[in-house]
Amino acid sequence: MTPEQLQDTLNNLLSLSAENEIVEFKEAKNNFDSTKLGRYFSALSNEANLHGKTCAWLVFGVEDKKHNIVGSNFRPVRKDLDSLKGEIAKKTTNGISFIEIHELHTPDGRVVMFQIPAAPKGIPVAFDGHYYARDGEELAPLNIEKIERIRSQATTEDWSATIVPEASLEDLDEDAIALARKNYKNKFPEKAEEVDGWDNITFLNKAKVTTKGKITRTALILLGKDESEHFLNPADVKIRWKLMDNEGTDIDYEIFGIPMILSVEKVFSKIRNIKYRYMQEGTIFPAEVSKYEPFSIREAINNCIAHQDYTKSARINVIEMDDQLIFTNQGSFIPGSVEKVVIEDAPEEFYRNRFLATAMFNLKMVDTAGGGIKKIFNFQRARYFPLPDYDLSGDKVKVAISGKILDMDYARLLANHKELTLEEIMMLDKVQKKIPLTAFEEKHLKSKKLIEGRKPNFFIGLKVAEKTGQKAEYSKNKGFDKPYYLDFILKAISEHKSLDRKDIDDLLWKKLPDWMDDRQRKIKINNLLSELRKNQKIQNTGTFKYPVWVLIKADK
Repeated sequence: MTPEQLQDTLNNLLSLSAENEIVEFKEAKNNFDSTKLGRYFSALSNEANLHGKTCAWLVFGVEDKKHNIVGSNFRPVRKDLDSLKGEIAKKTTNGISFIEIHELHTPDGRVVMFQIPAAPKGIPVAFDGHYYARDGEELAPLNIEKIERIRSQATTEDWSATIVPEASLEDLDEDAIALARKNYKNKFPEKAEEVDGWDNITFLNKAKVTTKGKITRTALILLGKDESEHFLNPADVKIRWKLMDNEGTDIDYEIFGIPMILSVEKVFSKIRNIKYRYMQEGTIFPAEVSKYEPFSIREAINNCIAHQDYTKSARINVIEMDDQLIFTNQGSFIPGSVEKVVIEDAPEEFYRNRFLATAMFNLKMVDTAGGGIKKIFNFQRARYFPLPDYDLSGDKVKVAISGKILDMDYARLLANHKELTLEEIMMLDKVQKKIPLTAFEEKHLKSKKLIEGRKPNFFIGLKVAEKTGQKAEYSKNKGFDKPYYLDFILKAISEHKSLDRKDIDDLLWKKLPDWMDDRQRKIKINNLLSELRKNQKIQNTGTFKYPVWVLIKADK
């Protein structure tokens, strides 16, 4: 870029009414932290991609508000300035660095202009392992929606659909193909007789596992022989099952590889799905059920296979503990929200491995459009067990399915009350698990009088308590009115002539609401004593540190 072109570019940037997602001004007169510079590189690169621009600009030596040139002495030696390219490249995705670092000497001072390339299609740019974006003029984490908008640009190059030229039908497992045929016929019973007449290549093409008779990565993942895994390198297509106790100590483990259609059943067989027994009370509640609904186990494992980001060269994990199963797979949760999938029954607009997901659907391994996830929620609801927990933090999905009931009466009756929607049950499930509610959830549950208490210590409200046989539990959470506590203190002091602080704590501690922690109970008792003192009902005849409370006798 010539000096004239560079000056024109700077003039265009200065003419902007304000900074935006792809232009950032910094005075940076002397020093500027290279780590912070790297974060801006990531943010501006990603935003340039999202805005359809070839590059973004970070400009030093300009005021960010009035856009006046103030000059910058940042790395005045050219070789030091150029060394930034290598420093940034070491910590960015695929070693991406500046297109160019320009210097422009103006009458008002030196301006340094960093020309930052847009993130490559389908690949968001991270710096030092973290993705950044812009929220107006501010630096912010790159959210899931933006990450997937960038990644979706690569959907025309579906990793799972790639043909492996070196592989042939001989690299597929015969038992896996036989099970695939059986599942396909169960999925499409109207084609059962026709399927029996197809050779293997015809069948695999029809099931959309292969493409025109050529072996795809999907074919190897689902049906490949164990010794064929090298065709998938560097992807590590394995499931690690691990048995742990509640202390987090490993008890046993096993690793299963391709073909995944067989490994799902092997992992399933490792899980100790023992019977969970209930006391019969003249209800329709079953005497015993399996700890986990078999469908839920298989669906969770298959979802991990379908949505795993295989480019990360990581394994799928299935962790078995005494009362829960935990499933993790690499790659963000593409729909963005579990609530959206379960409540809205919204179909996915983008699949990380569309070819693989389609093949698994045809082989009766997964449901589509989020239907399988909703079924898991409804199975847990019907069994009166806690709903699944989804942890979407980081660039992976973690799902925990509980095999232990929370409260017999609450769970049984709550699950059967038709006027409570699945969305409301999901909210109340959070309350039972002490998971923070959103502002909307809090407002909704309070408006229907389903919860009471103060944030974050909500508890099930009287309306639900009466229906679920938790009246005593409700009263313990609700506590008593203030006059009760005040009168109780006065009567106790009158009876015993005096009480120290330990006496009063012992008197009230168990009568305060169950939702209060120790600190909140201390504060509550302090407030009660303070009110009685201010109203000249009691006085301290001890010391500040060791108070002794007595009644103040009224003048006769």
